[in-house]
Amino acid sequence: MAGAAGRLGSCLGRLRRGPGDPTHRNLHGTWWRTVNTPVGPSLGRFQDDGDDVLVTAWGPGATWVLDQAPRLLGCHDAADFSPEHPVLRELVHRNPQLRVGATDLVCESLLPSVLEQKVTGAEAFRAINLLTRRHGLPAPGPAGREGHPAHGMRLPLTAGQWAGIPSWEYLKVGVEQRRSAILVGAARRESALERTLTSPDANRALCSLPGIGPWTSARTRQMAHGDPDAWSVGDYHVPRAISFALCGEQLDDDGCAELLEPYRGHRYRVELLLAHGGPRIERHGPRRSLPTHLPTPW
Repeated sequence: MAGAAGRLGSCLGRLRRGPGDPTHRNLHGTWWRTVNTPVGPSLGRFQDDGDDVLVTAWGPGATWVLDQAPRLLGCHDAADFSPEHPVLRELVHRNPQLRVGATDLVCESLLPSVLEQKVTGAEAFRAINLLTRRHGLPAPGPAGREGHPAHGMRLPLTAGQWAGIPSWEYLKVGVEQRRSAILVGAARRESALERTLTSPDANRALCSLPGIGPWTSARTRQMAHGDPDAWSVGDYHVPRAISFALCGEQLDDDGCAELLEPYRGHRYRVELLLAHGGPRIERHGPRRSLPTHLPTPW
């Protein structure tokens, strides 16, 4: 794929839910990704090859993966962004290959994002990855070969698989009934979710579903739709981090939204750029500990 070199870490790295994600793997700069495409499961390998990216895929969905790869790596994203703010201008200069890619798979992004609501990323990733390892199917192709770099990788859960997980298994991995009920309810609206890819107002369509708010909608549009404007409104850390980097103050959602208004159309791009080297808030005190009272799953 011509002209996409250097984008693997930013485009595929933001899809990986923690280092234990069985659907994404990075080994020495080569990325492996499993996917349930509309035409069947697939395993893809992505590696920089000079100025290009070499993509190889296995399984019934291999052709879909190859055809969709340019969008996954943001080749559709013109990135015509020339900010005047000195911090952003410097970050654009330092990250010329940064693009907002799109998976074109709404359920793959939205359903796990429901489990990320109101908890730490580590808690959510643990639950998602445990459930994926238990209920996800093995990836096709070389993932079944002992000693292969993709050995043991699993396919992400389909909407039907998420909906079929018993409530007590959600509880075993620390997902309370409120979040699991929202997830299952959304999973049963799979067709409606996937139609948001062509909706003129995807945010409104997603937020019309019970339990899906602005944060989950933004997280979904960032990954599935490749929306460069879908900044993480409602996130605990992001508004404070963005505002600190741009004006030296830690503002709430409303204050950050006002600060980002001049960048409308590129607000998520601003968030991504700042995550790639912007000024950071100095942290004090211990990190929050993960719950230890949960039963040991399986």
